[in-house]
This record gives sequence, structure tokens and C-alpha cells, in this order.
Amino acid sequence: MRYRQLGRWGIEVSEITLGTWLTHGGTAGETATACTRRAYELGVNLFDTANVYPEGHEGEAERVLGEALAVFPRDSYLVATKVFSPMGDGPLLRGLSRKHVLAQADASLRRLGLDHIDLYQCHRYDPKTPLEETAGAMDHLVRQGKILYWGVSEWSAAQLDEVVALCRDQRWAVPVSDQPHYSALWREPEASVLPACARLGLGVMAFAPLAHGVLTGKYRDGETAPAGSRAARPADRWMFDRYLTPAVLAAVADFQKLAADAGYRPAQLALAWCLRGAAVSTVVVGVSSIAQLEANAAVPELGIGADVVERAGEILGPARLA
Repeated sequence: MRYRQLGRWGIEVSEITLGTWLTHGGTAGETATACTRRAYELGVNLFDTANVYPEGHEGEAERVLGEALAVFPRDSYLVATKVFSPMGDGPLLRGLSRKHVLAQADASLRRLGLDHIDLYQCHRYDPKTPLEETAGAMDHLVRQGKILYWGVSEWSAAQLDEVVALCRDQRWAVPVSDQPHYSALWREPEASVLPACARLGLGVMAFAPLAHGVLTGKYRDGETAPAGSRAARPADRWMFDRYLTPAVLAAVADFQKLAADAGYRPAQLALAWCLRGAAVSTVVVGVSSIAQLEANAAVPELGIGADVVERAGEILGPARLA
């Protein structure tokens, strides 16, 4: 495993982060624990979750992750979780108000079985809450020692500029990272978010680097989505309708051929594309099997050539969705 500095901050994170959105407490069952512990053995030191994971069983992902990691020395890994999404009915159980942020930090600590969270992230921007209220709450948690660092997910460049300026002016703890949706098929962050992160010294944790599995090649034009895949679930079909078009799937087929000819799996090439250069600190990957985990975790050491990575971007570029 290789490691990169998280922006300008002193912690180094593995280039592969294990995500928990659909697996821990969800579809992977006991395999989630095995994958977590194997990821640690392979050198993964950052594990990403959220209080709202998985849908319908909110909080279970944190509980499963915490139990899986409890067998390892606490100072040898980093746990990142998030706050914002509804955790029940009523206006006080959602958003980034001081009340909700502080209450959910305590709840996440209980579920994770930890005395501190390494990286506490604002899952989305909250237009209903003054920014100084949210940032002040995060600074309070840092001063209490309940969190070490804080970050955000899916914030715009303007929002990143504003919050960093506010924190510097107030001498509060500054956010250290952003977690944007980023893949070879979703390059929107390149326009302003990635440059803002570089300018402000924020680390970038790219989520959905495999385009929700589309870049693995599991979906083919004219074929029904494989049983058990996310695209086969009626609740998720809205997300995949924009990906599973003839143009995108044709480009992905060419991308698959490029990967095979070079001796790699499509998923490995997709991750290498995200990790090219220094813009991205780590890619957040969910897995449902040990074999899948080991293939993805091997990417930093494969040494996939820059020419192959560049060609992958050229093939997928015309079919990109953003």
C-alpha cells in the first residue's frame, strides 16, 4: 500500500479507503467484518462511514465497523464518519445545527465504540444553518477531543472558500478534507472543486470512483442488469438510468478492452485513473468480497503506466456525464 498526505495536513492516508455505504450493516453481512480486517492487513488505514448508513438500518454501519476494527491498535487506523442526513423524524434530527452535530457526534462515538473520531465530515452543505454555527460546533468538538479533524462532502468551491476563510478569521479548527463524487465518468469536480482544495490545502477523498460499478464492466448494452446488482434494484434505478445508456456502455466496453489488453481489471484501471497526479489523496471503495478487496487494494503497487491511464481517460471522456 502507498500513502499520501491529506492535503497540507500531517496525517498520511492509504491511497485506498474502505467505504461502508452498502456493505457494513447491509448487503455484505459477516463478509463486511472479514473485509475490514483484511483491508487493515493490506495496509488500508482509513475507513469511511456515516451515521446514516445503511438506509433503513441507520447506525448499523458504524457499529459493524467499530467492532471489526476493535481488534487492532487504535493508533494504527483512522475512522471517518459523517453527520447531516435525517436520523429520525422531526426537525431536530437532521442538518448541521449545533444541537444535531453535537448529539450525533456522541451517538457515533457510542456506536463505533471509540473515544474519538479521527475525521468528522459534514455529509452535505446545510443552507438552513448559519455557517458559523456549524463550523463553531466542529471547533468545539475538536477542543473537546471528541474529533481530531473535520471535513466536508460534496461542498462547492465557493462554500469551501467561505468556510476556510471563516475558520481562519475566528481561529477555529479548519476543515482538512472534501469528499466529492469523482470518476472518469463524473469529472465535474475538476472545474472548480479540485482546484479549490489544492488552493486551500484540503485533502480529496474521491467517492464512487468506479461510477457505482459501471466501470467494472458488470453492465452491458442490451442486457438486463445482473441479479443482485444495484441497477437491478427498483429503488436505485433512477441513479443508473443516466449511466446505462448506449453511449456510456459502448465507451465502457472499449475501456474494458484497454484494461484487459494491459493486463488489469477494469476496476483497477478506473482507480488508477482517479489516483493519477496529486489532486486526489485517496479513493473510497466499497467491496463485497475479499477477492474484490484484494484486487482493488493492489492498485497502488501495480504501477499502471501513465500512457494506459491517459488512454482510459480519452476513451471515457466523450461519454462522461459531468
